[in-house]
Amino acid sequence: MKPEPAANTFQSVRDVANHAKTRMEKVLTDLQHDMAAIRTGRASVSIFDTLRVDYYGTPTPLNQLANLHVPDPAMITIQPWDVSQIAAIDKAIRTSDLGLNPANDGKILRVPIPPLTEERRKEIVKRLHSIAEDHRVAMRNIRRDANEHLKKLLKDKTISEDEERRALDEVQKMTDGHIQKIDTASKAKEKEILEIK
Repeated sequence: MKPEPAANTFQSVRDVANHAKTRMEKVLTDLQHDMAAIRTGRASVSIFDTLRVDYYGTPTPLNQLANLHVPDPAMITIQPWDVSQIAAIDKAIRTSDLGLNPANDGKILRVPIPPLTEERRKEIVKRLHSIAEDHRVAMRNIRRDANEHLKKLLKDKTISEDEERRALDEVQKMTDGHIQKIDTASKAKEKEILEIK
């Protein structure tokens, strides 16, 4: 991530609002990425997005070491480009918190995606809630930063009190809108997790 610009680089309310909006959009993108890696009842290669395999001492994303394929809703196949890495990939999957046990035939890994138990669904939903809350906190931190920048503009007499008040309202509306998007995405993902196929 890029370093934060110094507070005095903001010359106007628009600068502050644009900066806050850009940061909030990044938080939403990050949320989508984190939620894609959460397992649901059906097979999806995105559950391996956060998985790292020890590739000659370097933690490497699985999709940089192998072709991942979903031949049916309850199976993922993983075909390493370098067959010597199959044991490392197998180990990374088994030691992850995904609860999966791949079958290894020496050339390809077949990863059956078992139906989720009620208890496992609840654990996954709890993790989803935690991820969503972390992203809500990030939004509120961006709002706080933006409000501090606006107060500095007022203190430096760059903007009037009325402009500051309108800008604070604008930042609050933007924050509420983005938090609403987090809530909507989280509810949709929760429904997907709890849905029994």
